[in-house]
Amino acid sequence: MAQQFPPFLIEGYRNFMSGRYTTERDRYKSLAEEGQKPTTMVIACCDSRAAPETIFDCGPGQLFVLRNVANLVPPFGPDGTFHATSSAIEFAVIHLKVEHIVVMGHGRCGGITGALATAAGHAPEGDFIGKWLSMVKDVAGQVEANHSMTAAEQQTALERISIRQSIGNLLSFPFVASRVDEGALSLHGAWFDISSGELWTMNGESGDFTRPDL
Repeated sequence: MAQQFPPFLIEGYRNFMSGRYTTERDRYKSLAEEGQKPTTMVIACCDSRAAPETIFDCGPGQLFVLRNVANLVPPFGPDGTFHATSSAIEFAVIHLKVEHIVVMGHGRCGGITGALATAAGHAPEGDFIGKWLSMVKDVAGQVEANHSMTAAEQQTALERISIRQSIGNLLSFPFVASRVDEGALSLHGAWFDISSGELWTMNGESGDFTRPDL
């Protein structure tokens, strides 16, 4: 049975072709002919409210974006199964030779809410989400057990702690660690608040998150 393509997407495409594509036609043509050469990879959540290209006001070809549930990076572990996140990191670092990788979390992340719920004994339904979120089960358990924090404080704390953990996992990839040691690659953390629009960036030495001067 034929299904109608979502009309709002067609309308959006129509606006794109008459607006942004028209004004950036030369850039798109150049990208098509010369290929992409982004200097920065952003590992972000697939939450529809936190699109990196929108938050950082970037045009086509400027960011290499990987999005998954809760913007998590697994530890290096090549085996015979499928690894979408790891393969994207490999492509960005080895083939595109990006200079920066930003792990960007966000407030009110549903994946992080699920990790905290799992730590409290309420695992999410499904075949894949629970396994994926188990990457942060240890830190989620520690945060959930801290009853001096409110639920909102626990949420924000784990959102930021998981960013630090993902950066640590990035360094378990030999090709990432070697380029960091050479000074050819820098790793960064960021956290975006959907409600207020605030961006917080992570200090590479202390791990603390602060708001940059604008």
